[in-house]
Amino acid sequence: MNTISVESQVGAVSTKRVRMGRLARREALAGYLTIAPWLLGFLLFEFGPLLTSFYLSFTKFDVLTTPQWVGFKNWDKMLFNDPLVWHSVKVTAIYSVGAVSLGLVLGLGLALFLNQDVRGLSFYRTVFYTPAVVSGAAVAMMWLLLLNPEAGVINRILALVGIPGPAWLFDRQWALPAFIIMSVWGVGGGMVLYLAALQGVPSELYDAAMIDGAGALPKLWFVTLPMISPVIFFNLIMGIIGSFQVFTSAFIMTQGGPANATYFFVLGIYLNAFQFLKMGYASALAWMLAVIILLLTLVAFRSSGRWVHYEGQIR
Repeated sequence: MNTISVESQVGAVSTKRVRMGRLARREALAGYLTIAPWLLGFLLFEFGPLLTSFYLSFTKFDVLTTPQWVGFKNWDKMLFNDPLVWHSVKVTAIYSVGAVSLGLVLGLGLALFLNQDVRGLSFYRTVFYTPAVVSGAAVAMMWLLLLNPEAGVINRILALVGIPGPAWLFDRQWALPAFIIMSVWGVGGGMVLYLAALQGVPSELYDAAMIDGAGALPKLWFVTLPMISPVIFFNLIMGIIGSFQVFTSAFIMTQGGPANATYFFVLGIYLNAFQFLKMGYASALAWMLAVIILLLTLVAFRSSGRWVHYEGQIR
């Protein structure tokens, strides 16, 4: 009797395992089928072109003829024999420092303002966020009008207070600062993330700081900033990546001028690929850009351990 009971229990366990195994396989199959469209699109439209561009970076390819293998000639020219490459790196780096810093500070400032009990709050949120979703070409055309040295709104406003406005995009010294100022147009995207993070800060922390006699600035420095530091870090990373990929505004407004003052790196890639038909060389430049962004991102991640605070993290 006992033997029959044990055998029946073993059989039941085996049947249960078989059913669980079938269920697991069905769930896995359903999961693979669900991600199949994305996976296929990634392989065809991202990973495939990525490998192709790496191959083309070692070739001479003008789009019209078959690629010719040239080894490291493109890389040698890019790193040692093309001064425009390093000039574009310098221009893009200066823009990145200015635009990312300005975006982080202004985005946080707007979020702090909109996190208060302000009348018409939803209206302000919409006003500040809407520019972040406007087409880049439309924004470029708008700024061309605003920065016009003779009839532009900005110079007219400066004239009202007795300040002679610069030539902006037509002046080698002011063209790049003009692009940095233009970057303020998109701070609404980061502002929304800051605002969500601010609303997630526990009010008990502010109450405890108030009991300790902390004012507005200490609460901001010791409570608010540490608690939203992951969002600051995210906006920093995305800002670095985005600033090194600036293209549309420079292509429409200046074509890299005046005197290469706004010759951004991605603009150089585009001109080499589609204007000079040096697709192999442009592929090498694209890989150089990928390496630069990767290195900057790694540096940011290495530094994050010193100032980014995650909830529940033990230091």
